Amino acid sequence: MTALHTDAPIGVFDSGVGGLSVLRAIRAELPREDLLYVADSGYAPYGDRDADFIADRATTITELLLDAGVKAIVVACNTATVVAIEKLRAWCPVPVVAMEPAIKPAAQTTQSGVVGVLATSRTLASPSVARLCAAYGKDIEILLQPCPGLVEQVEKAQLHSEATRELLVGYLSPLLRAGADTIVLGCTHYPFLVTLISEIVGPDVAIIDPATAVAKELARRLQSKLMPVSGERLAEVSFYSSTAAEEASLIISALWGSRVLVQEASQLGHRGQSPGLISTGF
Repeated sequence: MTALHTDAPIGVFDSGVGGLSVLRAIRAELPREDLLYVADSGYAPYGDRDADFIADRATTITELLLDAGVKAIVVACNTATVVAIEKLRAWCPVPVVAMEPAIKPAAQTTQSGVVGVLATSRTLASPSVARLCAAYGKDIEILLQPCPGLVEQVEKAQLHSEATRELLVGYLSPLLRAGADTIVLGCTHYPFLVTLISEIVGPDVAIIDPATAVAKELARRLQSKLMPVSGERLAEVSFYSSTAAEEASLIISALWGSRVLVQEASQLGHRGQSPGLISTGF
């Protein structure tokens, strides 16, 4: 990859809309970079899917992003990362930046010696999380809390509903009773629930979201490959989804904080081609 590709966009994808929390951090860190975001909401949540299915979806979306000419890819999904990242990096010709639960900074933050990790069942059962716990949990207690149902609430933009609050209370209460003073958001959907989480855990509990660290790692990788965007320019953010575009536009606009137009993900690999060449097989 050479500097000739510096103005190419960056691709970002997630099992659904949760990765918008990472996209927001990337936008803040790299405001001049064009971004392509894919929400695979038609197949969300990934957390209860089998590994082969998740790997196939990650491969399909990565191929679409490469067809669209991206210069780097961010896997803004913890579940897709723990299942598929090694396979993607083995063949993907552009840099791939991925997520992992922020257990290391949580271990450095906690004062009580108890850390709670909120994530999907698939993420928490992964060798990646086991490795992180073994590496950074020697002198602290790390409590792994699966959170079924939370992704679905965010996918519906139900960020402040009573049903969402009840789910969070059920997941957070045992962590608080055990003395956790640090909570790791181990799914990119969960930062959209940080207001409710903060209300439940109170001001003395630290909440750690790795999105900013991912954005900084992306910036570092682009710089190391001599691929930062060249010159002053007005960057664009384009949104794609594997659900119906009209429905996706409403949800993504609500979470992004401004009105956006979402296109069907099948169009992504054919940006700039005539409509007659658009694939419908996504």
